[in-house]
Amino acid sequence: MSNDLPSEKARQQIDANLKRVFREQEQADLPDRLKELLDKLKAQDQSGLDQKS
Repeated sequence: MSNDLPSEKARQQIDANLKRVFREQEQADLPDRLKELLDKLKAQDQSGLDQKS
């Protein structure tokens, strides 16, 4: 019977690669357009909170 699960070595390699990719993405700068969008959303959230008070 064939086992479709990856070997322990393969799982460790997948784990290491995923951690590396996510670490690189975490350290990468956000594009300016995305930063501007986040700033707008934060301003809208703050505006909504100010109106409720």
